[in-house]
Amino acid sequence: MQNDITPTRIAERVVEAILAQKLAPGERLGEQALAENFGVSRTMVRGALIQMQARGFVEVQARRGWYVEQPSAEEARDAFAARRIVEAGILAEAGRPLAQVIRTLRNHIADEQHAIDGADAATRAFLLADFHVCLAEQMGHRLLCDVLRDLTARTTLAATLYQSQHDAAQSCADHAAIVSALEAGDSTRAQQLMVAHIGQ
Repeated sequence: MQNDITPTRIAERVVEAILAQKLAPGERLGEQALAENFGVSRTMVRGALIQMQARGFVEVQARRGWYVEQPSAEEARDAFAARRIVEAGILAEAGRPLAQVIRTLRNHIADEQHAIDGADAATRAFLLADFHVCLAEQMGHRLLCDVLRDLTARTTLAATLYQSQHDAAQSCADHAAIVSALEAGDSTRAQQLMVAHIGQ
């Protein structure tokens, strides 16, 4: 058994798999398979699944097991609305960010572009989703990072169910435009771009 693996860490890894679109809505999560994957007991896995159930990522079905949540259309709208409120609020407080903040965000966008150019769909999906968490962290809103990671994972599940097309290159271009507006000190424009981006 690995000493550094905890139920919370297992939950984090499963949420990362959702962000990377490695887990689909409605997919079964077997306790035994997860236990073997992490080298831990089923009791520890069950603790992680209970944490994720409380956060709205998995559901348990009587005598059938654990499944990745399938958000309803209403839940999807609510998650996207929450993201618009949180992310526009983060950008509303942005003055002219420090050069290091812009550099970090541009490096993240370069990683996105590299993943888009390559064939690693999981890395691409994760980086595109993680941009929003990175932005919150770089803007000094560390307490919102976990909230935003959960909201982004929820909208990832929703998008998988309700969107027929996801243009990764367009998402990356949107991120670049948001950072350019921030670099120019135009937080209003950055907010407008972010709201439009999430709305897509």
